Amino acid sequence: MKIYNLKDKLNYLDEVANLEYEEWANNKEENKSERIEIKKEKICNAFNNKFFCKLILIDNDDLIGFISIFPNDCEEEMELTPWYATMYVKEKYRNNGYSRILNDAILKEARNRKITKIYLRTNLQNYYEKFGAIFVKKLKSGERLYKFEL
Repeated sequence: MKIYNLKDKLNYLDEVANLEYEEWANNKEENKSERIEIKKEKICNAFNNKFFCKLILIDNDDLIGFISIFPNDCEEEMELTPWYATMYVKEKYRNNGYSRILNDAILKEARNRKITKIYLRTNLQNYYEKFGAIFVKKLKSGERLYKFEL
């Protein structure tokens, strides 16, 4: 089992973009293939941004999950950057500690990039605290804003 930067394993780009779409896209019935192509293009165009990274967890050539750093991920808090985002583990691999592996990898990557604080927005309660997230406030959207001090 190994963590890779997606930019070094682009053969997984289609699968990651499809999983992201299925998990987080609104209005899924509209222009699916076009929207996935746009997502893939955005990912590839962002690879050189200090505040963008997408790590993937692979075991025997199977994608287990992924996690990202985004420059922006909250319209309500546009001044905050960067963001911890898109932690995803495929359903058949859940409850095996893979989210901990992804979390540790993305925080290590953030530290390597000299990032000292990273933000997270989520609907989940009492989940990210186990990884060290600190609650900041409740957002107008109803989501909770957290930060990691690195």
